Amino acid sequence: MAAKLNSLTAQVADLLREAIYSGVYPVGTKLPSGKALGQMYGVSQAVIREVTERLRSKGLIDSRQGSGCVVKARAEAEGFQILTTRVADPVELSSVFELRLDLEGAAAGLAAVRRTDADLAKLSGILIELGENLHDLDAGVELDLAFHVAIAAATHNPYYGALLRYLNLQLRQAVHAARYNALVNEPLPQTVQREHLAVYEAIRNGNANEARAAVMLHLQRAACHLELDIPGRDRDSGMLLAVAQEPRRDTAARVG
Repeated sequence: MAAKLNSLTAQVADLLREAIYSGVYPVGTKLPSGKALGQMYGVSQAVIREVTERLRSKGLIDSRQGSGCVVKARAEAEGFQILTTRVADPVELSSVFELRLDLEGAAAGLAAVRRTDADLAKLSGILIELGENLHDLDAGVELDLAFHVAIAAATHNPYYGALLRYLNLQLRQAVHAARYNALVNEPLPQTVQREHLAVYEAIRNGNANEARAAVMLHLQRAACHLELDIPGRDRDSGMLLAVAQEPRRDTAARVG
């Protein structure tokens, strides 16, 4: 199923890229809505989201929530790229997950000491929605990514958010796979939600060390669910842990 989705995404991305190259959608113009593009190419909006994110990562379009996608350039941007071939490659994906451990661990620590009431409200709202959509795969993927991006935003350093958004684009299929695995292996959805809650509680309490450790544990467990090999890491120092452990069950489950 994942291979079929990846193939569809690649085909539609090529078609839309060619439309931009040929001037069907000139620079500065707005692309049709996701629903319209889905109907045009005969695919789901989930595929269109993947397509637009691929094109955005190549510098062809710019997209903002609620504003749609605008053509930014006709030529692909050259520069740093991650997972430019198959997102499912376990070796490359393991390396990206290891990068996320350090990036998101540091972001969570900063968020714990810099977060505002508005940041906490944002995180709380996402967690409430996640709790209401534990068994909705598509919604769960979007909200899961949004939670991690909101933590980066709470650092109030725009480069954390920019880099994490780029990584999340590349990791969407991995998040999809992890959440799908959770859905067919109860009670993993509840376990993942507890991990998110532990991160939130540490940030809300202003505890940078606990926030960093909670995020690293959460990402390690996600890597384990995907059977990725990231040797020599632990939740606190980043070293020497073979199997990530489940967070304490007495973690406060309240949000808000």
